[in-house]
Amino acid sequence: MPPAKKRLRAYDVSRTRTAVLTQFGHLRDGVRTLTPEQLARPAGLGTWTVRDLAAHVTAALEHVSGALESPEPAGGREPQVGLLEWASTTAGGGEDIADHARTLATARPDLDALYEETAERFARLATGSAPDRLVATRAGTMRLGDFLVTRTVELVAHTDDLNRAAGLAVPCDRQALAACTRLLADTLADRAPGGSVEVRVPPFAVVQCIGGPKHTRGTPPNVVETDPLTWVRLATGRTRWTHALAEALVSASGERADLDALLPLMG
Repeated sequence: MPPAKKRLRAYDVSRTRTAVLTQFGHLRDGVRTLTPEQLARPAGLGTWTVRDLAAHVTAALEHVSGALESPEPAGGREPQVGLLEWASTTAGGGEDIADHARTLATARPDLDALYEETAERFARLATGSAPDRLVATRAGTMRLGDFLVTRTVELVAHTDDLNRAAGLAVPCDRQALAACTRLLADTLADRAPGGSVEVRVPPFAVVQCIGGPKHTRGTPPNVVETDPLTWVRLATGRTRWTHALAEALVSASGERADLDALLPLMG
């Protein structure tokens, strides 16, 4: 008997697109308040400054816009990269990404104008585009609807980076944070299938993972629980599992409730 086909979480493309634009708008509001002193601070990501990071954030939308301006990739209707595979494709290319960010930051010193142009182009091209349209990404072709979900991860993670590096308090759009949290939780469940550990990230996600005895009712014996922002930091490598435990940012009960070997999910 063939294995059951995995049921993927559904995302509404209109809500996701709106969430991406809303979060980008929050970032623009924060970036326009940055002083020269803040822009020159280290971003906490390699050798980037806050200015480099602020410029790089626009790439989250520009990758979508550039793909939509190009003809749809040939080679059939099946994408090369699925939504749950995306996190595994993010490792590598760091130097090229960093070089592009520094070049863009130098070429476009007026960050507010850059953000305005980026948002306008994205809104014009992404609105009305079919969610199943294939788009070219660094990792391979993806469905537009899936690629938009990955943009929430980029934007939420970099919102947190900018807040910590520059002392900002840019908020996270609830829908963007929800999509980001759910994608990363589902990625964990896909990467470590099973039902022995329940991972809870209230109020957005609950998944089961890791092979072993599966509970059927009542409180599961192995539970991990944390808040959405800590989960994003763990999944993207901003925070280590051991640090989160030591700082009581995550609770883990049960002998199997150890995610250290599975994190981060992104390179």
